[in-house]
Amino acid sequence: MSIFTGLYPSEHKVVNKYSIFTTGEQVIANLSELSPDVQTLAEVFKANGYVTGGFTGDAGVGAQFGYGKGFDVYTDEQTFGSMQNAAIHALPWIEQNKDKKFFVFLHGYDDHGQSDMQTTGRFIPKDYAGSYKGTAKEQAALREKGLADGELNMTSVDIAFWRGWYDSKIRDADDRFAQFWDAYNRIGITNKTIVVLLSDHGTEVFEHGRIDHGFSLYDELEHTLLAFVVPGFPSQGIISDQVTTLDVAPTLIDLTGISPGEKYLSQERGKSLLQYLETGKGGAQDVFMETDYRNYTHKRGIRTADGWKYIVTIETGKEELYNLKSDPRESENILMQYPDVVSELKQKVTTHIEAMGTSFSGVWTISCVPVYGDQCK
Repeated sequence: MSIFTGLYPSEHKVVNKYSIFTTGEQVIANLSELSPDVQTLAEVFKANGYVTGGFTGDAGVGAQFGYGKGFDVYTDEQTFGSMQNAAIHALPWIEQNKDKKFFVFLHGYDDHGQSDMQTTGRFIPKDYAGSYKGTAKEQAALREKGLADGELNMTSVDIAFWRGWYDSKIRDADDRFAQFWDAYNRIGITNKTIVVLLSDHGTEVFEHGRIDHGFSLYDELEHTLLAFVVPGFPSQGIISDQVTTLDVAPTLIDLTGISPGEKYLSQERGKSLLQYLETGKGGAQDVFMETDYRNYTHKRGIRTADGWKYIVTIETGKEELYNLKSDPRESENILMQYPDVVSELKQKVTTHIEAMGTSFSGVWTISCVPVYGDQCK
């Protein structure tokens, strides 16, 4: 939702499946109800004469949350649907609209734990003799146990299995996207299509003792893929400067030359990456991070352009500081060694929190808000 609106989660407020979850009342979080004045990128493209299609795997991006806002067509009929299922819907629509300007959101849940692996698991160690099969049920049980206990006690052999499981699922998703892209090429419009490849998050596979995503702000969740392929632009290769997925919308607006309107411009918290795409150079930026995962925790943080990472868990007051240049795995909390850095970054995070209309001293409720049916039992 932040990619589509340009806003931080605490601004658009679609942060969990339910905006209200009590014994007597459950209200699904919906953008139009929580933030009725907020526009989406699909609405901006539609207002500029584009036809708009979203083809997704439902679950966290279901239309019920407001993700369908601005799309002429939005499919979400298969929960945790794969890239292959999204492509089945997308390709006929693209063929039908190939002579028009279009904006497409193609999305799949192939890598998620709730999607069973559809191959033999090519990266799982061949000699694995443990008890795990890599099923969605097993992954869900490990996710919930790690969340309840803080960490999981796993053997190195089982950890290697689950990392091979995850790598295999990523490769399966790559294969399915390749099939979509081959079909797209046959339609004959590749030379006038801007492509953005991105992930909204990563997944922890025991880097910090748990599995799944949402409950922390470590780099296995925060450091994700963002790639642009723009016809007529030379490849700039891999750019190491830090940017944010909030930059996607302003970049697409610049590339297409559309008029976003004053309302959407007022929402943009990112900046256009056009200069990077043209020259390979720009200005690396600090990036703020937020999670209110299922109301189990409320964390805020900053990842600076020069490699510092500061995280604060608001409900407990716990602070963490990492130097990502010397400790990219975030294995040593060096909070006490750099008080000046902590003071500076804590002030930046405090300013960010206050800009979102909240404060450290505000009410930060801890509860259990389920995302899927197997949670908060």
